[in-house]
Amino acid sequence: MASPFNLKKEGSKSPAGKSATGKSGGGSSSGKNSPDGIWVKCPDCSEILFRKEVERNQWVCVKCSHHFRISADDYLALMVDEGTFDERFTNLSSLDPLKFKDSKRYPDRLRDAEAGGRKDAVVTGIGRVAGEPACVAVMDFNFMGGSMGSVVGEKLARLTEVAIQEELPLIIVSCSGGARMQEGILSLMQLAKTSVQLARLGERGLPFISVMTHPTTGGVTASFAMLGDVILAEPKALIGFAGPRVIEQTIQQELPKGFQRSEFLLEHGMVDQIVSRKDLKSSLAQFIRFFRDARAARPAL
Repeated sequence: MASPFNLKKEGSKSPAGKSATGKSGGGSSSGKNSPDGIWVKCPDCSEILFRKEVERNQWVCVKCSHHFRISADDYLALMVDEGTFDERFTNLSSLDPLKFKDSKRYPDRLRDAEAGGRKDAVVTGIGRVAGEPACVAVMDFNFMGGSMGSVVGEKLARLTEVAIQEELPLIIVSCSGGARMQEGILSLMQLAKTSVQLARLGERGLPFISVMTHPTTGGVTASFAMLGDVILAEPKALIGFAGPRVIEQTIQQELPKGFQRSEFLLEHGMVDQIVSRKDLKSSLAQFIRFFRDARAARPAL
């Protein structure tokens, strides 16, 4: 069977805080998540906020601490030391092996998504987090809802292989609606592929830190996002497999308040720690150092 993705000449590397097109990050990719103008309305508390004040606060509401959705470039600028990010596997792009068509042809949807300057829904590379080297992947919801198709699975699998070969910790920031329906069974195969690679990483005693943002759902939750040695989540992030409305309609029962939010998952042992955006970089560095020291102290087999 033909490969479900296309290999092209490797593109140029991108520093943290800049997209593959060289545009600086800020608020959201292509401005889709934050309206233009001086003011922005918080979707949680409905407060009208001064846009620049929210930007200075790393796109966190200054009244209720709601975390606005930000782009992959913004997360890289937030987490990775400036000038240290070496983007990898930029030569992969999706094909259309199933000739899928709904209200639009799949290639047309890809073309529309690629207009934002990215070839698929994840950015992968190596960088330093507060001086600590790590393999880093960040999903971008602006590309087809951060859905996981063959390219996303392949890039994550390859990045995990780099982590194994170079003995580096792996960090994946998830923001996704799940597996990409336009690739059918090929997208579901990525659940197994990424999970197997993470098992190999664990066998080498190398840590995987999973960071779940709003939303992390579907096949992404059902695979790598929930397999971290440490699972972190942003406040009030929606995390689950099926949506709450689907669950309620299926079981014919009202769900508990806050169901599938990160606080509910923390209370029930599915998340290890809720980390505010301003503390994310320092928390990641702390965990990286903890695992590094633990691995160094472990007796050789």
